[in-house]
Amino acid sequence: MTQQKEAKLETSSFLSESGFPKTNYKPVSKIISYAELKALVGKSKDLVLVDVRTKEEVDKGRIPGSVNIPLDTVEAALLLKPEEFQAKYGVAKPALDAPEVVFYCQPGRRGAMATDKARKLGYVK
Repeated sequence: MTQQKEAKLETSSFLSESGFPKTNYKPVSKIISYAELKALVGKSKDLVLVDVRTKEEVDKGRIPGSVNIPLDTVEAALLLKPEEFQAKYGVAKPALDAPEVVFYCQPGRRGAMATDKARKLGYVK
């Protein structure tokens, strides 16, 4: 990732308060520069950076320090026991109230979907 590129990090909720899918869903996004992402990665020892792209996409390049958990496995991964998560992904499983868990993909939509799945499982930040 070069300094000219930007990482698109998204947070969103696909369900209304009643639990039904929103018909007018528009993801809320925050676009940060490479420098901002690099600063975040450098300043936080608690940051868990999750790349939700496919293995084939990750094989073409990834952000150093990220862990690959493809979108279709995010929910199952977050339901693993901490020791199982550590054994499978090589990093500690983030706590439900972990201060910094960032899900990302290239264009951002899968990152938003992963964020939504994590929130449904009780992740709050």
